[in-house]
Amino acid sequence: MKKTKRIAWGITGSGHYLKESMQIIDGLSDIDLFLSKAGEEVLKWYDYDLKVYKNRGVKIFKDITASSAPVSMLYEGIYKCLIVSPATSNTVAQMAFGFSDNLITNMFAQAGKCRIPSIVFACDTEPTVITQAPKKMVTLYPRKIELDNFEKLKRFDDVQVVDNVDGLKKAIKRIK
Repeated sequence: MKKTKRIAWGITGSGHYLKESMQIIDGLSDIDLFLSKAGEEVLKWYDYDLKVYKNRGVKIFKDITASSAPVSMLYEGIYKCLIVSPATSNTVAQMAFGFSDNLITNMFAQAGKCRIPSIVFACDTEPTVITQAPKKMVTLYPRKIELDNFEKLKRFDDVQVVDNVDGLKKAIKRIK
């Protein structure tokens, strides 16, 4: 019997669309979470308990090794897709320029090298963003550089960059 391939889901340090991303994760099976250091912090700020996911059989990998050791699982054929959601403007910039110096950007780079499709839900995609901070709603004004990096990342092969929840849901349906 062939084992079902899993989804690798990376969480970065954004609270923008974190709730929506976690709701989608809650509706999926065969998923593992990969957390940047900032992603781990943000989940705590927004009161997400990782034990709940561990109890559901979700494997959780944290950015604790210099070499991003969990990346090696991409070479084993375990994953059918990498999703990075939500993706901060910092993560989008690193990916757009080929930096791979943390767990999430290493996963993205190696997924590309292994021709594993990626979906990136970028946060800073419009001139004005209204988002939920840990204690209140805030208005942000992404700079031209963030908007340019978003556009640059959209030109990558085997990468689908989405800018809204519906786009993320549709992209996930296509990889199931």
